[in-house]
Amino acid sequence: MELHKWSGHIDQAMGYIASMPNARLIYLMNGEDAVLLYETEDAALLRDVDTYEILDASGDINAGFYAVFNNIPVTEEGKGRFEERFRNRARKIEDEPGFKAIRVLRPLNSDTYVILTLWEDEKSFKDWQQSNAYGSAHAKRGTAEGIDKVPNIFLRPSYVTTYVR
Repeated sequence: MELHKWSGHIDQAMGYIASMPNARLIYLMNGEDAVLLYETEDAALLRDVDTYEILDASGDINAGFYAVFNNIPVTEEGKGRFEERFRNRARKIEDEPGFKAIRVLRPLNSDTYVILTLWEDEKSFKDWQQSNAYGSAHAKRGTAEGIDKVPNIFLRPSYVTTYVR
């Protein structure tokens, strides 16, 4: 299964939505910027998309109203170790109030993995960040055992983008 992500101006996104009324496109926005997401086993519906293999999935991405994209550039040699970390994740996020979905995404046309989480609202995401489950999931960050301290895994700093429906 793949997830396709188109990014552009909201006017162009609305044009795509109007031209494909039966497509299951998820429309997200942040100011004038828009993102269209869709999961498929078929070819991409839109041109100029970022395509990802879904490595791990939980929940229904159509249920979330606040989307958080944790964009993580990974070196070629670091991919195996990075993916192993997410294959062995604690899965505590799924029990958090307001959680709707997670997708761990391997890039097919870039070097940037995406950990996409969808939430009922921004408050639910912020509450997760303050939770014991979040602390447990990120307990090794910044320590000698943390993946962020392993050499030759990350190409450049990760960054977060957020959107609402």
